[in-house]
Amino acid sequence: MPSTPVIDVERLNLTYGDFHAVKDLSFQVRPGELYALLGTNGAGKTSTLEIVEGHRRATSGTVRVFGQSPHDRHAVRPRMGIMLQDSGFSPDLTVKESVRLIGGLTRRTDTVERVLGVVNLTRKAGTKVAQLSGGEKRRLDFATAVYGTPELIFLDEPTTGLDIQSRDDLWNTVERLREDGSTIVLTTHYLEEAQQHADRIGLMHKGALHREGTVSELTRTLPSTIRFSLPAPAPALPLAATRDGDGTFLVETFGLQKDLYTLLGWAQEHSVELRELQAGPTRLDDVFRAIGSD
Repeated sequence: MPSTPVIDVERLNLTYGDFHAVKDLSFQVRPGELYALLGTNGAGKTSTLEIVEGHRRATSGTVRVFGQSPHDRHAVRPRMGIMLQDSGFSPDLTVKESVRLIGGLTRRTDTVERVLGVVNLTRKAGTKVAQLSGGEKRRLDFATAVYGTPELIFLDEPTTGLDIQSRDDLWNTVERLREDGSTIVLTTHYLEEAQQHADRIGLMHKGALHREGTVSELTRTLPSTIRFSLPAPAPALPLAATRDGDGTFLVETFGLQKDLYTLLGWAQEHSVELRELQAGPTRLDDVFRAIGSD
């Protein structure tokens, strides 16, 4: 696998008057990986991606895509597919006409029929965009982004408005694209999707890259948790725990296996039922909440 990053962002800054939207931001996206750029509202991720995609100019810093400036559209744009939150297709064009139009602009080789089959819109080929449901419009957005199997694909909230089956179909397609060598950059509010599919995650907060790493690396920064409730009365617990308003006990630990073993042994010894027992590592949404409270 080539070592040169597909995206290389170094000390990126973007200001709007006195407002510093992106602050000294640096990150790289490696060939073939799925990189999720996530952030709290107003974190600056949309502005960052607009710069990387070539839609906006930075105040300062360096951005390279395939080793080129993203504003070199002749060199970069044919190798890049972009799924925006709303692509704004003409409502009077049919699905087939919309894909043919965008596909022609990319200068990539493909067929409209193949792409419509990939996103399960073949039966809607002759339907006008105005008559599509919200989920069908998202699949059309996805179709135009993956036309010609581009080397780099940006997915901005790709599954918003999709039902469960359509979400699964989209992610299956993304996995096939990755098998063919495409690099994916994802933004999403569905953190479970990032946790399941991303190789690495960058978490932005207030314009800066707050944390970056694999899901495992990010979740290890916070303790694992054990939650349970107890019948009353019960003997003193063997571990330090807090008690929520609903009576549920919470144990936070960086030694999950050891402390869970201790708790289960205590329950067995005292014939105590650990009701609604849940134990596991920190989830990505917990990390996300933690940066939002900083």
